[in-house]
Parts: sequence; C-alpha cells; structure tokens
Amino acid sequence: MFGRRDFARLALGAGGMALATGVQAQGNWPDRPLRWVVGYAPGGASDVFARLMARQMTPALGQSIVVENRPSGGAIVATETVIRSPADGYSLLHVDNGVLVYNPALYSKLPFDPDKDLASVGFIGRFPMLLVVKQESPVQDFAALLAAAKAKTITYGTPAVASPHQLTMEVLKRRSGMDAIHVPYRGTPATLNGVLDGSVDCAILDASSALGAIKGGRIRALLVAGDRRAASLPEVPTAIELGYPNTVAYGWQGVCVAAGTPPAIVTRLNEMMRAAVASPEMSKHMQEMGVEAVPHSPAQMAEFVKAENALWRPLIQELGIRLDG
Repeated sequence: MFGRRDFARLALGAGGMALATGVQAQGNWPDRPLRWVVGYAPGGASDVFARLMARQMTPALGQSIVVENRPSGGAIVATETVIRSPADGYSLLHVDNGVLVYNPALYSKLPFDPDKDLASVGFIGRFPMLLVVKQESPVQDFAALLAAAKAKTITYGTPAVASPHQLTMEVLKRRSGMDAIHVPYRGTPATLNGVLDGSVDCAILDASSALGAIKGGRIRALLVAGDRRAASLPEVPTAIELGYPNTVAYGWQGVCVAAGTPPAIVTRLNEMMRAAVASPEMSKHMQEMGVEAVPHSPAQMAEFVKAENALWRPLIQELGIRLDG
C-alpha cells in the first residue's frame, strides 16, 4: 500500500516530468512556422513593418513567419485571434496605440481585455507626430498659427477619429490654449490633400507619412510633439521647446503574444526583434521613413504601455469619443 510519502514522491515525480516536458517543448521551439497577425489591410504601415520584421527574423528562428492580415475596426478581430490561440509563441500580434491603449476607452464592450490577455514582447519603433501646414501658408511658425486661431476659427485634419494624430492635437490644444476644429479624413493621403488644397488650415501627420512631402517642399512642419527633436527633421522644434511642457505624443508599433506564453519564448522573440530592428535593412528603412527605434525589453514595454493607458484613456473619455455607438 502507498503511504503519504509514496504519494508525495509520485506527485513530485509527475511534476518533474511535466516540468521537463515543458522545458523540452520550449527548447524545441519553434519547430513549425509562426504567424504574425496584423489587424489592418495589406499595404499599410503596419503590414509593411510586419513583413520587413518577419523577413529579418526568419533566418534566426529557422522557421518562416507568415504575415496574416485580418483587417477590422480597431484591429479587434486580429487581437481576438491571437488571444484565443494557444499561448505557445506561434501566434504574434502586431500592436499599436489603438490595440493596446485606446480600444478599452473607445469600445464599451470588447471580447477580451488587452491589459490581462496579452503579454508584451517588444517594440518596433515610434513615429514622431508633426503639426504641418502647406508650404504656401502665410503661417511661418506655431506662434503665428496660435494668433490666427484667436482671430478666426481654424481647422485641423487627421487620418481618422481617435487616432494618435487627433489625440496629439487635443493635448497640444490643452497645453497651448489653441482652439481648432477637427476634420477627420479617411487615411493619410486624403489628409495630406486636405492640407494642400486648403480644405483645412493645418494637420497632424506622423513623420513616416509627412517626410516625403516635407522634403519635397509641399508642406512645412511647425513643431514635433516629441520628447526631443525628430532625428529625421532636426530643424523642427519640439512643442516643449516652444513653451508647452508635457506635450509628448507618438504613434508606435510593437508585438504581443497571448498571456501565459512561456517567458523563455517571450525573451527569445524580444532578442530577435531587437536584432531585426538593428539590422542594416531595417535601420535604413526606418531612417528613410523617420521612424525611431525603441529597443525595449518586454518588461519595459509593459511599463510604457501602462503609462500610456494612464495618459490617453482618461483623455478619450473626456472627449467623449466612442466607436461602438
């Protein structure tokens, strides 16, 4: 007959076998292709960066990474797809401000909780946000725009409602006291055209979308809402330099996996992401687009997102922006 000690030994042995099996499974990871799920249509910035990163990471992984586009409002379908997948590191979710920070404030009901159901892996980069006017505008700097806003009603364009672009302007308005009416467009090209044809007085664009038009002499940047000047536009002052503290906002992209993914796999993915971002091809592409690398560890990314939540979710609620009626 088995006594208590025998049962204890058996339980300990079973636990040891389970632990060994788990370690072995992680040691063999990955033994099949991974998928990188993007909640936006092919051809956009998220899709482009996902494919660039996948190409860079594939040799180190020894397995292919298949980019899977699942476009939907708020990237909700893509997010749920990864969250409902096994937490084994084979399903990666392309994330941004909207997926991790904005959605819980924009939607009254989500089929998941990104704060609990996702685990941070790493950042790809951040996109400096710029306040721009067309090149022919008589407004030469932000002080002149502020004066114009006091004399008449001015308008500003962004690529979408509840985008990092709109929220950047809302913060700038609060810090500077400027009044301006939001004109949301459907995407960056339409926003840029709105500035160029004079439909709006100014616009908020991210550096990757605006850099070509700035270098081409079509639009002019009045300021960047960054914690420092953008490396791609060192001549453009920050809002902080102009006297408006705490006016810092970026668009950003990264990767998450389902919560519960083994830490060893998360760490390995993070290391490969950082190596991919630092590769010559990615570095060149990001520099050309004005995107800044952010080599966060998983823990640093989690802390960053937590701080973003504390800043932006209350602002969205204050503005009364809802995307589900």
